[in-house]
Amino acid sequence: MANLVYKRVSTDQQSTARQDLVLAEAGIENPVVFEEDPGTSSRLHPLQRPKFSELLTYARPGDTVHISEMFRLVRGNQHILDVLEVLHRDQLALRIHDGAFSAMDLTARHPRTGELLSTVKFMVQTLAAAGELQRDLQRELTYDGLRAAEAKGNKGGRRPALAGGAVADVRAAYLESHSIAALARDHDVSRGAIRTAVADLLPDHIAIEEEGPAPELPVTLDMPGKVADFLRTAELDATERAVLDQGVTVRRGQGYTLRVTAAPSVHRQFLARCQPLDGGHGGSAIPAQRKARREYENRVSTLTPGP
Repeated sequence: MANLVYKRVSTDQQSTARQDLVLAEAGIENPVVFEEDPGTSSRLHPLQRPKFSELLTYARPGDTVHISEMFRLVRGNQHILDVLEVLHRDQLALRIHDGAFSAMDLTARHPRTGELLSTVKFMVQTLAAAGELQRDLQRELTYDGLRAAEAKGNKGGRRPALAGGAVADVRAAYLESHSIAALARDHDVSRGAIRTAVADLLPDHIAIEEEGPAPELPVTLDMPGKVADFLRTAELDATERAVLDQGVTVRRGQGYTLRVTAAPSVHRQFLARCQPLDGGHGGSAIPAQRKARREYENRVSTLTPGP
């Protein structure tokens, strides 16, 4: 019987250190670890996450799935019930080592009907709702803390992106053998922002033929939060994912926008990928999401048309 350990963090700024500590204290024998890529969103259904799907494929009846706390795996009521159904189908046990669920047997079922016990279902739904409330309160406190810091002149979040006029200076300095790290310090931006600005100048970049079009310079656009949330759960290529991860979050009332710096062609790719928000492919659209996509479309339409 194998012990299968699942780990996940919600952003690429977090680490699994706390999960590692909890799981180490549990004394799990010969663990087989499945860890999602950093920044795998909790909004993505657990059964659609790459590493959890890999875990289920690897598992055999009688194996035990170990997690540090329930919310590393699931987000809300339906996620929990869906996962428990799959674990029951595959005859897998679930062991949670910290938090409110650690004292519960979530796999308990009625001996005759085989259905999840009503008391277990009630407790799962109640504790999940309490967990969501706790996360919402933490989010509100975080926003209040950021506003207080801004009032004192401090800024949170990612470093700003390069301003339009600085891109040419960075490219010229890079050609004069200035390092990416030094340029990031000089302009007070991340190394990723510098790499984006000089992407076509990097050694591993495929050179464009002389008669081909000139490389596109990055453009900064504000992407509505609902569009960004959708794209984070979509299938993106490596370049798109890197650009999205480097976006700067700007809070606006109860929502936010993501300030994204990318070549115009990448912005157009993002716009094409979020077409379902507009009710494409025969699907129904949520008005707020449709409005968000069209706001982004209006901003992308101001860019110079591609070749």
